Amino acid sequence: MTRTRSRSTSVREDEGLRLPRPPGVLRRFWARHPVFADVLITLVCLLLSLVPAGVITRDLPMPLAIGVAILVPASVVAACATLLWRRRRPLVPFVASFALEAGFLFALQPIGSPLLLVTCYSLAVYRSSRAAWTGFGIALGSLAALGGLLTLTGVITLQIAANAVVMSLVLGLIGTLVGVNVGGRKRYLAAVIDRSRQLLVERDQQAQLAAAGERARIAREMHDIVSHSLTVIVALSEGAAATPDPGQARAAASSAAETARSALTEMRAMLGVLRADDSPLPLAPIEPTPPQETVAAAQRAGFPVSLSVTGAASLSPAPAHAVGRIVQEGVTNAMRHAPAATSIEVRLVHAPDAVTIEIVNDGVTGPVGSSGFGLRGLAERAAHSGGTIVSEPVDGGRWMLRAELPTTPPDLPDRDSKDGP
Repeated sequence: MTRTRSRSTSVREDEGLRLPRPPGVLRRFWARHPVFADVLITLVCLLLSLVPAGVITRDLPMPLAIGVAILVPASVVAACATLLWRRRRPLVPFVASFALEAGFLFALQPIGSPLLLVTCYSLAVYRSSRAAWTGFGIALGSLAALGGLLTLTGVITLQIAANAVVMSLVLGLIGTLVGVNVGGRKRYLAAVIDRSRQLLVERDQQAQLAAAGERARIAREMHDIVSHSLTVIVALSEGAAATPDPGQARAAASSAAETARSALTEMRAMLGVLRADDSPLPLAPIEPTPPQETVAAAQRAGFPVSLSVTGAASLSPAPAHAVGRIVQEGVTNAMRHAPAATSIEVRLVHAPDAVTIEIVNDGVTGPVGSSGFGLRGLAERAAHSGGTIVSEPVDGGRWMLRAELPTTPPDLPDRDSKDGP
């Protein structure tokens, strides 16, 4: 069961990579049946090596011919059998093939084996190009040195030594060149596929991060809209129920209805980004309520809110959005946590490179928590805009929310968007 799940997962990954199929029926069969391929190569090399090895026993005395007739085939079989490990341990058949060539130097005439062609190719493909060239150079040099030594001592003729070295050079060079080409392409494709899988994983991670960021942004916007609007509606409704004047009650009810409609409009625009169908709704939330409208709504609800603006306001969309939401959340917190406040002051100070927001009230009577969604959202919003925010008590028993935002955030230079931070 586990193996089936693993294969299906691998297939899905390969489909996501859009990998081309290997060309040719024989190549696909060869790649899917490596054991059969190795056994077939071993048998072919064994057949082509045993036939020329039989000439070693010719013209030898009978006792020596019997011994050589047993030793040579056994050596050939052992060397060819190592080809079964050419994928996992390519150095083993490579050494065995050159050892067999060194044994063939003692023949009475030049003979050779195609084993070198396969082992040099395997070393280059399944080990590395450097290992193939280094091993080929060392082995060929050792074979040439042994042939020269045997020639100088009169054991073999110069023709046998030269033929053995030249044949080993040609076969080994062909196998190494082909193996370097195939192995380099194989390792390159493996690196490309591995990098593609990494890119797929990174793409999924980026999508998850983007989705998490979008959820946090929507949650932040929804909190600001719902929290402020419901606070104002509750205050207006309580005022309408408490006043004996029918005119004031109707005015409060009308203001509550207007606030509710405004909140519904903002929520409808906000939820428009979650729609998957073609809709005339905007794909981004509308602009937040300006500080003047936030203060006016709080004043209609009966709270002593005042607004003072210093300097000229020339903000890009992102800081303007953040200023509106910070004022909205700060006034809402003051209305909720300081219902007995005699003064809620909202101050906006515009400087050439920054804007400062201060919201001060004198109605906080107990400890104020700092782990709510509102303050967390304000901190995230300020950090996203490249600014800072502080909420703490000040002298005179007052509470101050102070935020400072750059007019042009370094990571959001004049981005023409309406979704804000």
